[in-house]
Amino acid sequence: MYDLTALGEILIDFTMQGRNAQGQRIFAQNAGGAPANVAAAMTKLGASTAFIGKAGSDMHGQFLKETLDKVGIDSRGLVLSNEYFTTLAFVDVKDNGDREFSFARNHGADKMLEIGDIPTDIIADSRILHIGSISLTDEPCRSATMFAVENAKRSGCIISYDPNYRASLWMNEETAKKQMRTMIGSVDVMKISDEETALLTDNTDYERAAETLISQGVKIAVVTLGKMGAYVRTQSGGKIVKGFKNKALDATGAGDAFWGGFLYCLAKSGKTPDDIPLSEAARFADFGNAVASVCVESYGAIPAMPSMDQVQNKLKEERQA
Repeated sequence: MYDLTALGEILIDFTMQGRNAQGQRIFAQNAGGAPANVAAAMTKLGASTAFIGKAGSDMHGQFLKETLDKVGIDSRGLVLSNEYFTTLAFVDVKDNGDREFSFARNHGADKMLEIGDIPTDIIADSRILHIGSISLTDEPCRSATMFAVENAKRSGCIISYDPNYRASLWMNEETAKKQMRTMIGSVDVMKISDEETALLTDNTDYERAAETLISQGVKIAVVTLGKMGAYVRTQSGGKIVKGFKNKALDATGAGDAFWGGFLYCLAKSGKTPDDIPLSEAARFADFGNAVASVCVESYGAIPAMPSMDQVQNKLKEERQA
């Protein structure tokens, strides 16, 4: 059985890595896409994972498949299309590690995922199905995502959702709100950033936002708070789990690393989200903070996801500090 199957976008992150002698920006080819990042984070920690999505049968798509295989993610659910090209994202990294994205996705393969592309046998053999909202921006990938979630629920999977809002990929903010919120009632565990609270709940206060998600059926809601760490909420209450100090080189994939660490703990607990007390959910978040802290100390997303030894060393350093 897979600990997690991730469904959604897989793409190339061309990440800025300085300038050449002529002053031109240098961009490095990295595998990316939030759901794929989450799967990679879990796999590098020792979990069993699979990925479902679509890329082009071009040089970039081949590179993405090779990356999944090299990491150890089951790539049977990755369709390489002859009709559409692999989606590209250009990532400008600021001096403080923050990022600015520019996407080439108008005919990108990731949003052309169809219901017929979904391997329901892989989903049925998974503890967790993880999705984002970028696969909800367009048809046919929106219907394919809904189909996958319905199948996962029938199979007894835990449904994980991280909206991961990217304004430039939506027609407008109102459309984004409407589509991103359609998934809330179907999911068990959900992560949003402090910048997404109003989009998902109409609340700018992170505690109220998490409370709103719980009232709508989410069993565990987590709001990431940047350097502050994360706020974890269950039916029994909420708690801030402080973040780790680090020297951030590139924040690409930080939220995915955090959530991969959190979901790793959930999968390995053998429990349903209903059975996770707040104290245990907070421990999951602390582990996730450690995973993210190591991730941002290197460039890229999937290449920067840490091993269990690296995470354990980070946790040890934090306890001794």
